[in-house]
Parts: sequence; C-alpha cells; structure tokens
Amino acid sequence: MEWTADVSTGEWLRARIDDPWRNTMHDVVPRGFAAYARVFHPATRERPVGRAWPDEDDRDGWEAFLRAGVEVDTERVTWAQTAAAFGTTMHPLAQWQRLVGKRDPYGHDGGSPRDAVGWRYSDPPQGQLEPDTLAVLADVLGAHTTTPDAGGIALWEGWGGVTGGMGYGPSRVFLTEAGAADPESDEARNVSRQHESFLAHAGRDVFNDVFLQPTWRPGILSDQISRGPRLSLPGRDYVLFRGGVAEFADPAWARTAPWSDHSGEQHGFDPTAESPSLIWPDDHAWVMVTEVDFDVTVVAGSEALIAAVVADSRLEAAPVPAGADLGWTSDEVNR
Repeated sequence: MEWTADVSTGEWLRARIDDPWRNTMHDVVPRGFAAYARVFHPATRERPVGRAWPDEDDRDGWEAFLRAGVEVDTERVTWAQTAAAFGTTMHPLAQWQRLVGKRDPYGHDGGSPRDAVGWRYSDPPQGQLEPDTLAVLADVLGAHTTTPDAGGIALWEGWGGVTGGMGYGPSRVFLTEAGAADPESDEARNVSRQHESFLAHAGRDVFNDVFLQPTWRPGILSDQISRGPRLSLPGRDYVLFRGGVAEFADPAWARTAPWSDHSGEQHGFDPTAESPSLIWPDDHAWVMVTEVDFDVTVVAGSEALIAAVVADSRLEAAPVPAGADLGWTSDEVNR
C-alpha cells in the first residue's frame, strides 16, 4: 500500500455522490450499483461478576464499585442479539439507538443502556470497522473483482493526528513523570495524540495573544503526504493510497498500514489504525464505504456480491435499497 498524489483515480466517484447532500446514504455512498448492503459494526457489552452495576447517578456507589475491583465480563455483541435483549426488532434499516430504546438520536438520555439481565451496552464504533471484521469483508470483496490486488484506498483526512497541520502552541508538548517538559523521553513519545493536543492548547487564547503564530504540527503520515493533494468528494476530503483489498484480508493489516500508530508499542500496546474510509478495485466492480459518521459499513456492488456479503455467517449484514435513508428517522419499526 503506497500513498499517491494522483487523486484523479478516485474522481469517478464524484459524479455518483449527491452534491448537495440529500439525507440519503448517497451523501457518501456512490449511486449506480445494482445492489447495496449494510454491514453492522459489532458492539460490546459488559456485566460485573457476582453483583449489579450501581445506578448511573449513584456517585458513592460507583466509587465503592471501583474500589472493590469487581471483575467485569466483556463480550462482542451483534445488533440482532441486542434487539433480542431489549425486545426490539432487528431489520435492514434498524438504528442502534432505537434498538436499545433511546429517545435521543445521540444517545444522551439515561446513560449506557442496560438489559434485563444486567448487561450494559456500548455503542458500535462510528467510522471504524474492527480489523478482524474488515478482514472477513475483504475476503468476500476480493472474490468479486478481477483486480483484488490493485485499487484505491481512501482515508478521511480528519482523523486526529494522522496528518500534520498548522496549529497554535508548541509543536510537541509532553510531561515526564517528574512533570517537566522533556520531548526526548520515551514516556513523552508515547503520550496519546489527543492528550498532546490538549496540552498544547490548554490555557492559550489565540485571539488576545498577538504574538502567537501558527506552527506546523507533524502527524503520523509524512509531511509530504500531509501537505499533498486530497481526493475531494462532496462533503469529505481523503488521503489516497494505492493498494488492493487483498491487503486487508489479514487482520494484522492494522500493524502495517501507512497510517498505523505505533506510539504505544514500548508500553505493550498493539499498533492501531483508523479504518479505511473507502476501498474500491481498479475494475470498479464495487465500493466499500466506512463513513466517519456511520456505525455501519455500506457495500455497493453486484447482486451476487451483496448476496455473498449477506450470506456470510461471519458478518452481520442486510441488503438495503438504493436511495435508502440511513438516518435516525429511518427505523420506523422500532419507533
């Protein structure tokens, strides 16, 4: 997989994406394919062993719970299992917050949903398909193209810390165990990008500091890539790479992707990588879209491909019609 400055190879998608957006999946998913499917991102649930969760607003109860070091079981869960647990109905246009009984589309009401037997549910990740799930999907996709080893791989430019950019404050700010600034320490190099950004901006007033100047802040990708051209589609800009879907059929792809974050390896953490936002083969047989604001991945392709995706027991997927609305109001069944 290699970065490319030739973003023209992805321009064919532009005419197939609605501009302006029309509040359907074609705001980000190309039109013009025979069939479409939603691949539902797995969620997680957790339950304490031998006791119940404290109430969400029971501060003293939570402090006691944490002090007790209670063992907590955690497992991955499908949307269908979740629907069964909450007495709702899983269907192709289901929305997660509807399945777990939320009245707020952003899930702000009532804390983490809990089922009748004590499991507490975390939302499926938006814009992220677990590496092992993507590997399964890549295996299916690779069988439905004549060019599994060649195509386009687009990564949304907005993921924090992946690309460099202009910002205010020192380019790198870290604290050692003693609390002093030491950008050369091993500990400093492994502070999270989010924490680094917070430290760099904390307490700074860019409107009243007339001497403050923006400086270049490096990202995971090289400065050449960060400053390079973008594949610009309606509403989204992407860094473009050349590679094949076959590269994602190994779950270890997250270790070797050009944008992998290796900062935690010295502390025993595996490398991590954001999911590719779009993948397509050179023969344009299909497109896979993991939109940053979706908790599902949408596949557009032939009827045979969509049938294969839906039939694969390793995936949770369902066919959806062209022009489908995938927003909060689309789940009329669980309203």
